[in-house]
Amino acid sequence: MSNYDRPIQLGMHTYTLHLHGLGESWGFSEDHAFDQSIDLFKLMDYAVEWGLDGLHVTNVDLVSLEPEHLAKVKKAAEDHGLYLEYNVSFNAPCDPRVNSTVKDALLNAKAIGADLVKFSLDIDRPHPLYGSSFDPDVMKQLSKRYDEFKENLPLLDELGLTMSIENHCDMYADEVIWLVDKLNNPNVGACVDTMNSLNVLEGPEECIKKLAPYANCVHFCDIKLVVDPDGLHSIGCPIGQGDIDTAKVLRTLREKSNVKRITFEVESEIGDKTLEEAQENEMKACKESIDYLRNTLNVGLKNR
Repeated sequence: MSNYDRPIQLGMHTYTLHLHGLGESWGFSEDHAFDQSIDLFKLMDYAVEWGLDGLHVTNVDLVSLEPEHLAKVKKAAEDHGLYLEYNVSFNAPCDPRVNSTVKDALLNAKAIGADLVKFSLDIDRPHPLYGSSFDPDVMKQLSKRYDEFKENLPLLDELGLTMSIENHCDMYADEVIWLVDKLNNPNVGACVDTMNSLNVLEGPEECIKKLAPYANCVHFCDIKLVVDPDGLHSIGCPIGQGDIDTAKVLRTLREKSNVKRITFEVESEIGDKTLEEAQENEMKACKESIDYLRNTLNVGLKNR
């Protein structure tokens, strides 16, 4: 079997249903105060129903980091036949509940049976953004992140985990590559988010091409770019319905990377809708994305 034809599993980032109380960015401030309507265990039921192979989860989904609860999550994932990946941040701008140290993240990942930990670095970038790759202030922050990662590489290897560093909304591809290269460990790679590069004025196609050879995790996203009298807007949408050429992205990942999983992520907003209407639209976008990824892009192993 060629590298291009290899099977790729299909997973979902829980943020896809954040308006239902998953992922992050809800329930911790007055602006986003609503109750959770789907918990992680119910989501596992849905994942099986939808034929997903795994879930990409956060501390918000786990609710509790007590050992007994983490063991319960691990057993539930095993019983459902799902792999888990664990998503954490250092200093998340939207939801502090997802923050963690490297050591705690590795230990918690092992406790829930996850095999990969994805880190957002939360770098405070200078402005203007244009041309700020490898800015001295950025490099000072990256050096601190490097020190913490480096200190915990023996634990990473001991636990048999994989670490992934994301081009989150504050990182250029070359900066991610620099950090991965410096850590120089076969269990450390890059998480490729297919739209985040726009947040630092970097073209998605060039970013994806650069990061693909280093990739061990993918956040597969799509957006619509809309220009109106109020300016330029980036609007989340179901996979395959926006301005990211998702078929081309997948070809690039198949040709230039060895990734074995695609984690799709859809960003939905409440906007001027009621919460109930927004939740209905969010669930619809989730199901449409799964249908497109499986039946058009041929991603996913289950129910084939």
